[in-house]
Amino acid sequence: MVRLTVDLIAKTSNLKPRKEETLAQCLKKITHINFSDRNIDSIDDLSLCKNLSVLYLYDNRISQVTNLNYTTNLTHLYLQNNCISCIENLSSLKKLEKLYLGGNYIAVVEGLEGLEELRELHVESQRLPLGEKLLFDPRTLRSLAKSLSILNISNNNIDDIKDLEMLENLNHLIAVDNQLMHVKDLELLLKKLMKLWKMDLNGNPVCLKPKYRDKLILMSKSLEFLDGKEIKDLERQFLMNWKASKDAKKISKKKRSRSEDASNSYMSNFETIHHIVPVYYPQVGKPKVVFFSDVQRYLVRGNASSKCPKEDKTTITEDIRNLSLKESESLLTKKDIHEPQLLQNPKVKKNLSEKKE
Repeated sequence: MVRLTVDLIAKTSNLKPRKEETLAQCLKKITHINFSDRNIDSIDDLSLCKNLSVLYLYDNRISQVTNLNYTTNLTHLYLQNNCISCIENLSSLKKLEKLYLGGNYIAVVEGLEGLEELRELHVESQRLPLGEKLLFDPRTLRSLAKSLSILNISNNNIDDIKDLEMLENLNHLIAVDNQLMHVKDLELLLKKLMKLWKMDLNGNPVCLKPKYRDKLILMSKSLEFLDGKEIKDLERQFLMNWKASKDAKKISKKKRSRSEDASNSYMSNFETIHHIVPVYYPQVGKPKVVFFSDVQRYLVRGNASSKCPKEDKTTITEDIRNLSLKESESLLTKKDIHEPQLLQNPKVKKNLSEKKE
């Protein structure tokens, strides 16, 4: 196994100090170091490389991030495809802008508090135990809320990304090949991420939902690319017009429903107040409906005071109803009755017998 040391750096980089120049002075000038795919398993003290800004250590066997405390000018760190299981010992890298940690064994995105300049974080394709998913420490997300603009969390078995809503300056989210299921969850996220202009979600179950693309376009005015395809102004305008038309139809339907309810309520009240009695005329053979509204006229004329107790009003109504029915019955003769069952009514029988006498 290989340990990354300043001697190895000096030897491999073919550093040739000038006259009266020490190795330390020569190492101080280095800004880029590339030791990718060198079977490196650990990092030694690199404090002599004070101006180091870019460090390539991908495709190695590193299991722990150490001894980078004094490389305070580091802006780019490439550690993908190693054996790292925990993000740690990076808090002193105040100038770090891009961090690549894809293809490791990281289960929780954490330990990035204080990295106020970090703009890109790549933690895709972690080699997690079966059934587990990548998680996010809220403290780290809060710390990156202002700075982070690009986040790659692809292929990590993630089924929920609502925690990312605090990344208010995120403009590119890459979350392909995960387990995102619900369009509604994405809509809620887009409401919060007002600066997101590019999102890649290919390979998630949610992409198969009806109107998936249309709904996301309508939800976000800032989104310009979705799943690698540009959102053109004409497409967005068409969808906005379609939604406006659909909403207008819904409103019209609700108004119509309310109107019908009011009409039904009116007819119900009308039938309660009026007494409807069918009167048959032999010459025509068709029923004629007669409305007796004595109750209404009685109340309008002021014969029943609105100040009367409820019991009195009920009595008045019943009396008038009986009166109306008596009047209707007195108009009937035996010839007018075409429904035999009406003859069984005692009141009708009595009225007919009196008329006969």
